[in-house]
Amino acid sequence: MSGPGFTVYPAIDILGGEVVRLRQGDYQQVTRYDGDPAGVAGRLCDAGARFLHVVDLDAARSGQSDNERAVRAIVETAASYGAAVQVGGGIRTKDAIARWLEAGVARVVIGTAVRQVEVVAEWAQEFGGHRLVAGLDGRKGRLAVSGWLEETEWSIFDLARELAKVGLVQALVTDVERDGTGEGPNLDLALGVQETGLFAIASGGIGSIDDVVAVRRAGLAGAVIGKALHDGRIHLGELFQRLAQEEEGGAC
Repeated sequence: MSGPGFTVYPAIDILGGEVVRLRQGDYQQVTRYDGDPAGVAGRLCDAGARFLHVVDLDAARSGQSDNERAVRAIVETAASYGAAVQVGGGIRTKDAIARWLEAGVARVVIGTAVRQVEVVAEWAQEFGGHRLVAGLDGRKGRLAVSGWLEETEWSIFDLARELAKVGLVQALVTDVERDGTGEGPNLDLALGVQETGLFAIASGGIGSIDDVVAVRRAGLAGAVIGKALHDGRIHLGELFQRLAQEEEGGAC
């Protein structure tokens, strides 16, 4: 299947108004970073980012949050650079989707609510399947929801097939056990989802430029970069240069 070109998604995770990263989705293992969220967004866009991935961790955990102002500031900052934003975390109702899209968000990530396939189908029909991203996060191929605090018996692959049938186009695929570890992405998991008919964005475990190149060479739709970016192990300028060289060389 032909689809969107490869996209790099620098991640901004927000907890209590601060930019943070969790290790393996554990709210007790938090690394905090300097800078307000909008300022971080500006720096990423300055470095060449054109599509930011923003997660409201408070909303992901409880469904409620005070981070909306911070996220809206990121959207405004990105727009000033001509960049787009996709937002995830606690988006469980039609009203929440509409509110973010009206705020200028390009796409919203549906996580906990993604199991309600019939409801997601209605949302896809109303808002367009290309504006909704299936958040398929899990451990050992099983879906994890509610900020990854609840593990289910749902097969990520079976759910992906159902979501593709109702009009969704892309999935954000995260191996929770690798998230924040820098041990490398779970390409098998993402490729398995892509085989169901959804274009897969790999997330979790990306710790180097080589990891991002591996995701692109695997034929996946994109890669989310979080901790390695904020820790300085990946520099966006170097990454984009490497990806351009790969494209010129015909590697994919």
